[in-house]
Amino acid sequence: MQLDPASGWCEGVHRCPSPNFNERPDGEISLLVIHNISLPPGQFATGKVQAFFQNRLDVTEHPYFEGIKALRVSAHFLIERDGQITQFVSCLDRAWHAGISSFEGREACNDFSLGIELEGTDDQPFTDAQYQALIALTRQLQQHYPQITPQRICGHSDVAPGRKTDPGPCFDWARFRRELPHTGEKQ
Repeated sequence: MQLDPASGWCEGVHRCPSPNFNERPDGEISLLVIHNISLPPGQFATGKVQAFFQNRLDVTEHPYFEGIKALRVSAHFLIERDGQITQFVSCLDRAWHAGISSFEGREACNDFSLGIELEGTDDQPFTDAQYQALIALTRQLQQHYPQITPQRICGHSDVAPGRKTDPGPCFDWARFRRELPHTGEKQ
């Protein structure tokens, strides 16, 4: 996997472009937000996350989909249970993943962050393959965006407390941080 800094797209990962993005207001990339998602909730390898991020979700397939049909969301990356990485939005653009959010007193985290979704739930452990892919992807992103220090990697729950809980208590922050180029404590 290799990030092309000119395009913001990673070579060697699956590409599934989402229409749900816009231009970053200042071009800054200084925060990494870790999420989890599964569609329908608790079901994996359905292809529904990809459909959701492309506004192609068939709401007749599951009752849960009716409640999210009007949402227009995306993330830069999804890491599936088997470790496969899919990119939806160029790193140079603003994906719509954090929603109403704040980091260190600064609002609108989508403006300056990258979003990585892990296929999963708050109450199930993530797979070894996911950790390996997440670590490799994070290292690649830090190489090109050095402002993403360990202190500027957080969960969705950290930037939207009370509103979001992901990546959840089953995400092993210590394991993840041990493998990064610089060590640091989760804020």
